[in-house]
Amino acid sequence: MKKILLALIVASTSALLAADGAALYQTKCFSCHGVKASKSALNKSQIIAGWDTAKIIASVNGYKNGEGGPMKAVMKPIATGLSTDDLNAVAATIFSFK
Repeated sequence: MKKILLALIVASTSALLAADGAALYQTKCFSCHGVKASKSALNKSQIIAGWDTAKIIASVNGYKNGEGGPMKAVMKPIATGLSTDDLNAVAATIFSFK
C-alpha cells in the first residue's frame, strides 16, 4: 500500500512540475516572435511558425552552444535558461501554431 501511495505522490508531483509550453512561450518568446510565432523577431530572424519540434529544438540548442544567426546574442541567455523539459514544451507549443 505504501508503494502505491508513493507512486501516486510521485506521479502527481511530476504532473504539477511539468513544463507549461504556452506559459513559457508567453514569458520567453512572445515579445519578439509575436502571437503564434508569426513575426520575425526584431525583423532579423526567420518566422518560426510552422517549424516542426525537431527544428525548433535544434535551433535553440544551437543558441545554447553559441551558434546561430544574427539573434544569437539575444537568444543565448534565453536558450540557456530552458531545461530540456521546458524546451520540449515550448517547441510543442510553437509547433501547434502551424
